[in-house]
Amino acid sequence: MCGRFTNQYTWRELVDLYRITEPYIAPISNLEPRFNFAPMQRGVVVRLDKESRREPVVMRWGLVPSWSKDDRSGAAMINAKAETVAEKPAYRAAFKARPCLVVADGFYEWAKAGPKEKQPYFITTKGRAPFAFAGLWEWWRAKEAPKDEPGLETFTILTTEPNAVCAPIHNRMPVILAADDWPRWLGTTDDRKSLLRSFPAERMECWAVGKAVGNVRNEGPELIVEVQPEGDAWTAQNTIKHG
Repeated sequence: MCGRFTNQYTWRELVDLYRITEPYIAPISNLEPRFNFAPMQRGVVVRLDKESRREPVVMRWGLVPSWSKDDRSGAAMINAKAETVAEKPAYRAAFKARPCLVVADGFYEWAKAGPKEKQPYFITTKGRAPFAFAGLWEWWRAKEAPKDEPGLETFTILTTEPNAVCAPIHNRMPVILAADDWPRWLGTTDDRKSLLRSFPAERMECWAVGKAVGNVRNEGPELIVEVQPEGDAWTAQNTIKHG
């Protein structure tokens, strides 16, 4: 799964990287670097508007299908499996018509470090090469809400089988899209299906980080500083770095 991630881009970097144009060039208010983005919080995704322009939007992480009775289901839908996303009732409509790019530059996973201990790892691309998570978005509004109420927009991150970097840590990984793949993800359903695969391991790296990231209230660049893993996690780290 993918349950925590980072987004260190400034607004100017995001505009340049995602080729944002008018009328969306104006900054999103209070966009700041995030080092511990957690489910049910709000983050930036990029989708196409009706004129096929890339539109940055702030949405809540945890997809709520349009037919849901309430918005509480979002907490259980932070991820969607690539293997079943086209058929599952909660995701299939969004997969056909509502793709998005989840703005990120790294993510965390936890490896077993002992009988009751887990070691967190920060996972990213080598050289900080730009990428986005493959995402889907939905719009929901309570049936009893006034018709002029804007409703709630939410997103989910797709996951797939892990590559050689992620496998020693976790049995799933997010679907990662290089910048060259972004037009295809925002394109046709067939294009999206072709991108539902693991990102090349040779283009990724990871390192152990402190356990402070486990608390959603903690923020800051110190969360991604490398530490020496302990216990069984050292074996996983050695495998990842040295093969």
